[in-house]
This record gives sequence, C-alpha cells and structure tokens, in this order.
Amino acid sequence: MTEIEIGGTKRARHVFGLDDVAIIPSRRTRDPEDVSTTWKIDAFTFDVPFLAAPMDSVMSPATAIAFGQLGGLGVLDLEGLWTRYENPEPLLAEIADLPQRQATARIQEIYQEPIKGELIKARLQEIRDAGVVVAGALSPQRTQEYYEDVLAAGADVFVIRGATVSAEHVSQNREPLNLKKFIYELDTPVIVGGAASYSSALHLMRTGAAGVLVGFGGGAASTTRRVLGIRAPMATAIADVAGARRDYMDESGGRYVHVIADGGFGTSGDIVKAIACGADAVMLGAALARATDAPGRGWHWGAEARHPRLPRGNRVEIGQVGSLEEIVRGPSATAVGAANLVGALRFAMATTGYTDLKSFQRADLAVSPIRDHA
Repeated sequence: MTEIEIGGTKRARHVFGLDDVAIIPSRRTRDPEDVSTTWKIDAFTFDVPFLAAPMDSVMSPATAIAFGQLGGLGVLDLEGLWTRYENPEPLLAEIADLPQRQATARIQEIYQEPIKGELIKARLQEIRDAGVVVAGALSPQRTQEYYEDVLAAGADVFVIRGATVSAEHVSQNREPLNLKKFIYELDTPVIVGGAASYSSALHLMRTGAAGVLVGFGGGAASTTRRVLGIRAPMATAIADVAGARRDYMDESGGRYVHVIADGGFGTSGDIVKAIACGADAVMLGAALARATDAPGRGWHWGAEARHPRLPRGNRVEIGQVGSLEEIVRGPSATAVGAANLVGALRFAMATTGYTDLKSFQRADLAVSPIRDHA
C-alpha cells in the first residue's frame, strides 16, 4: 500500500473512497434475469443483500416488517423512540417540524426518556408476529443492560452497533462488554461494528461474530469527521476487512464471517461498488429514509445526533423519492440512483458478467481520477 510522507515524523496510507473507484466490465455479459442477489447469514436467507439501518428516521416496527417482506433485513434501534415511548408518532412529527436552530437541543431532550425493557419486547414481538426475520440493535454500552429483553422477545439476529466497536474496550469506570464471552453464550447470530481496518475487523471476527459492520454508520446525518477527525474511506476499508475475512477463514479452518458495509451510500452505484470491493451486504440509512412511508418524513438523523454531551450528527433534510417498495424494487421515476436499488445491482452484475454476489466480489476495479467523477 502506497504511503505518503505528511511531514518529518509522519507518514500516511493512500486510501480510497467509493467515489475514487470504478467497476470495469469483463468480456462477458449476462441477462439480468439470470442474476441472483440472494444473501444468507447463519440460517437466514434474504432475497436482497440489504439491511435497514437501526435509525428512527429509517425503521419503525411497521417499516421493519415492510422491508422484511421486500426481501431485506430491517434492524430496529432498541435505544430509539419506539422503546422509550408507547406512542412516538407525535414526537417523530415534531422532530420533522423543528426549526434547524433548535433541532439538536430538542432531540437531546426527547431522547432523555428512559428505555423500557417491556417496549423492547413488545416491538420485537410485533415484528415476529408478521412472520419476517426479527433483528434489533443496541450500542455496546447498553448491551449488557438490555440484551435479555432482546432474547426474551425471540430476536433472530442481534446487532451491536457503535461508531467504533472493539474486541478490547478498556475502561477504568465500569466493567467492559466481553464480546467473545458474550457471543459464545448466545445462540443468536451477532453482527458487530463498526470496524475500519484489517486488524480491528480480525479481532472482531475472533469473538465469534457472524458479521462485521464496516464503517461508522451515520452517513449523510453524521458529523463524526468534522467533530472527531475520524473517517473511514469506504473502498479501502471494505477491501481491508474483506482481507481479514479471507485470512480468518484460513485461521479458523473455514469459518466465514460476513462483511457488511455500513454508511455513506449516496446512490445505487455506491452500493454496487461496495459489493465489488468485497462486501457481502450493505446497511442502508439515508437511502431508505427517503421513502414516503419512512418514519422520518423526509428528514434523517441517527444516534450521533442525540448524544447528551457531544452530538456528532445532525437532523438533515433529504427529501422523499418514492415508497419503500419503489426505492428497493422499483420502478424508478428518477435517473439519479435513488430508487430501484435491487434493479441497479442486478443490472450492474449482469453488465459485468456475474450471476451471484460472491463472484461479483471478484470484479475488476480501477481508480478513477476525480475529474472523471460524474
């Protein structure tokens, strides 16, 4: 990997975001009808390799059910409004109507309401009753406190999602979550992240995780780069974590850990390139928050926006482009890559000659000069 000298004592890697790379067609093409976008994790098979991000502007119990019926995996934020309030709809409407100057402060106030274990169980049970795969997410800080409620509700997939999740968190103030022990004692597949490097991902894979999230999530609603100076250029991050997946397979005697790219997908082309870089699936936030039936009503915010002391995200207006079904499966009425995400993935795979997601990870890539981006 090329290193650049920043100054006398510091060197840095030359890394790439998704905007910096392009997929190169092969000598063969396929019919889109022959392409499979099926993705499988543990015992669960999905028609599309999409997870809906656990964000209140994206997922409610109703949209998690609808997304599951469309072939994806909806992940409910178990620290969000749906587990703090019996009826959060008026608060969702209020957040959408807030003046920009007051948005962050009011969101912080709204999320001060305590999480209720009985609501965690009730919301997940509602999804289970609809007959789709049930998934919920907690931050590492809340996992010890509420995971029993998650399991009592019969969650099929458990997600531990934070800005950065490590296998070796050190704290002088409280007992840290021992990921390896925690995952070992569960029968439920666990997806953990984010990770942005080979070494951090390899450590998470060694805990027994079924999947690793790549990136810091948040995407359009995150200001983590501006506030903390931390960023994960996704093309390089995905490829690095895919390399850890390959090496861990050799180390473990064949155990496969899924790589799930999380955050920063502005268009369907970004989703396509993430899989070509080595991702097995992608977690979508803003792309789904643009649905007319999304809880955010054309606005988008994440967990970073509600932090009581150091918010690292904003409520942002992203607009609406169509129903959840139109965004996932089409038809699309725009040519900007905001709808029919499955159709775009299928067409890209067919154009480059691949019929399944695993083979598409071998697609040829080129670094595209910035002036060529369009």
